[in-house]
Amino acid sequence: MNYKSKFGFGCMRLPQTDENNPTSIDQELFNEMVDIYMEKGFNYFDTSYAYHGGASETAMRKAIVERYPRESYQICDKMPTWALTSEKDNEKFVNEMLERLGIDYFDVFFIHNINTPWLKLAEEHNTFEYIKKMKEDGIAKKIGFSFHEKSALLKEVLDKYADLFDIVQLELNYLDWEDPSIESHKCYDLCVEHGLDVYVMEPLKGGVIVNPSEEIKKDFEEFNPDKSIASLAIRFCASLEHVKMVLCGMSKMEDMLDNCDTFENFEVLSDAESEFLEKMAQKLADSVAVPCSECGYCIKACPEMIPIPEYFHLYNTSKNQPESNIYRLYYDKLGDEKVPADECTYCSTCIEHCTQKIDIPEELEKVCEHFENGFSPYG
Repeated sequence: MNYKSKFGFGCMRLPQTDENNPTSIDQELFNEMVDIYMEKGFNYFDTSYAYHGGASETAMRKAIVERYPRESYQICDKMPTWALTSEKDNEKFVNEMLERLGIDYFDVFFIHNINTPWLKLAEEHNTFEYIKKMKEDGIAKKIGFSFHEKSALLKEVLDKYADLFDIVQLELNYLDWEDPSIESHKCYDLCVEHGLDVYVMEPLKGGVIVNPSEEIKKDFEEFNPDKSIASLAIRFCASLEHVKMVLCGMSKMEDMLDNCDTFENFEVLSDAESEFLEKMAQKLADSVAVPCSECGYCIKACPEMIPIPEYFHLYNTSKNQPESNIYRLYYDKLGDEKVPADECTYCSTCIEHCTQKIDIPEELEKVCEHFENGFSPYG
């Protein structure tokens, strides 16, 4: 099996010149990363209408489309399901994406994030039928959908629509593999049962896996000092037979080089490594205060526009690194540009959009209590 073909460049978390401005993509660094990736024989890029506030697609046009022959790369894009208001929006968004990217067809096209509320939108606005026609007309070579829900909903969707699709993109990693709130293993098995290829997103769970406590870092170091935490997690996903693509989001050159090394010198996960990761999954699950993947879908649903993933990230860091100066960072977030965590109205709209099924209002309350009890910005 050619494992090199499984390495996809995820363009959701590109390098930025300003960490507080997602549209401020570091184009020069991104170009360099694309060049190395392509030179080493990799060629699959995954984006979305929403990534980096729409700037991901524009940056890809500059880094890839304007600098490489069309047949030398593959691009996957996604319908912004949450933004659909009419059937005409399907064509409107597709044309806008094609224009941003500077291409006239997609190699892969997905309906973005099928969950309970957005499945309803896709069905109401005939998006399933629309992307089927995209494939028939050659605007998309392969079609599918990305999925962040539990297996019961996936079974419902596949029983109804599996014949339309080539691919399902799943959140899949060793931490979520047997997690009852995510059910990665059950979702993977359903895709295999229906003869669909599996593409993997969040192999590092939005960074949760590679930012553990010092104790867990030490466990990895003792197990194999020559392998990075990320490489083991990625190999877990890519070693699965029916996984055809593993998307790696890379904002740093060092991450790019480490991932290239993992796939250029790929080794199928051994039994000993599998057993070790199973132990680490339990240990990591016990140590993470909030299992947030920082996807940001909750922000779109929040009437107050609270930057929920940022607060959860600071909370997790504070729990795992109590000696850090993370308290000051938390209060720095409470400036004019950030809505405070205690502005939550407990409307719970965010919960049904959360890919991890977190009780977000309850956890935000814990965040507030943790930081208010541990530090006074005035004392």
